[in-house]
Amino acid sequence: MDVPRNPSFKRNRLIKRITYVVLGLIAATGITLGVTRLQPAAPTVEWSTIWPDRVHQGPMIRDVRGTGTLVPIDMMYIPAESAGRVERIFIRPGTPVSGDSVILSLNNPELQNDAVTAEYNLKQAEAAYTDLKVQLQSTSFDKQAAAAQVDSDYRQAKLKADRDQKLSEAGLIPDVDLKLSTTQAEELAQRDDIEKQRLKIIDQSAKAQLDAQQVKIDQLKALYALKQEEVAKLNVRAGVAGVLEALPVEVGQQVAAGATLAQVTQPSRLKAQLKITETDAKYVLNGQKASIDTHSESGNGIIPGHVIRIDPAAVNGSVLVDVGLDAPLPQGARPDQSVDGTIELEHLASVLQVGRPTVGQPNTTISLFKISPDQKTGSRVTVRLGRASVNSIEVLSGLQAGDQVVLSDMNNWDKYDRIRFNH
Repeated sequence: MDVPRNPSFKRNRLIKRITYVVLGLIAATGITLGVTRLQPAAPTVEWSTIWPDRVHQGPMIRDVRGTGTLVPIDMMYIPAESAGRVERIFIRPGTPVSGDSVILSLNNPELQNDAVTAEYNLKQAEAAYTDLKVQLQSTSFDKQAAAAQVDSDYRQAKLKADRDQKLSEAGLIPDVDLKLSTTQAEELAQRDDIEKQRLKIIDQSAKAQLDAQQVKIDQLKALYALKQEEVAKLNVRAGVAGVLEALPVEVGQQVAAGATLAQVTQPSRLKAQLKITETDAKYVLNGQKASIDTHSESGNGIIPGHVIRIDPAAVNGSVLVDVGLDAPLPQGARPDQSVDGTIELEHLASVLQVGRPTVGQPNTTISLFKISPDQKTGSRVTVRLGRASVNSIEVLSGLQAGDQVVLSDMNNWDKYDRIRFNH
């Protein structure tokens, strides 16, 4: 027999089902929200792969570092004094030379011909001087003989006039004879004075002519000496003691006057030339202390020095800084040898500092992993940096003395704020 069902029973059953569905949806939504809010698990980093350092308060030496080479303080560039063709090369680069060492010889037929012509012209002028001197001496002798004759005639005429004066006073000769002898004596006296003055003028004229010819000889002598010197310089000498650094010519090459034929350096007179980044170079000043590492194995490879020149222009982001060396170089040091240099900028008395991170630049803000006291975990913190040196950097905020941080590159964990260390 069929029993009729109660309608309220069906309604209660439907309500229970709806309630279960709603509760299920609410639970699923809660679980989903909880899962989305969960942070990713902290990754594990091997302790041996990181570079930790501890923040401390103390003095800091600000310095900058650069690489470079040893270069000569004085580089002697030997130019060609005249055009010519390279005839022979006697010394090759790397050979020690003295001031008189002949490096190479040039050939210039035109210059050699000019020297011969200058010598001929000089000898011709000297011969002309000798001939002129003989001619002037002969003329002078003729004038002296004429003057002597006039002087003799004057003396005789004066004696006759004196005699006639006495005879006239005694009434032995007429007055007219006295006047004639007296007039003749006076005339010869004037001629005698004129001849003496002429002799002086002749001597002065002869001296002037000889001086003029001597000036010409001096000019030709100077020209001949110049040509001889130019010919002698066809044998190109080092000029200073040192080492032949470069020889940019070859046998048979034609070179112009002024072209560089060779370079000579003095290995004992070297300086260090460092490349300092443009951002660091603005703090470098002349006179600042420096140290140059020559990588020598003799034990005195680090040489003290000081900044002597700063290039005014930057090239490819670097500035050339010259460092004078305050101590002898180790044996075997030579030009173009690679060196490392450190320049001291300033001494800071008390600074909160830490080792320089791989990604830390001066006056920037970065994030670092701060290591927990038990060294099991690391938490990301924001750190503001200040002044820097080669190996350390100033901490302005974000850390305290005694904190330990990771300085090595942690780019692989940029999306994590916490890490765990595996010892």
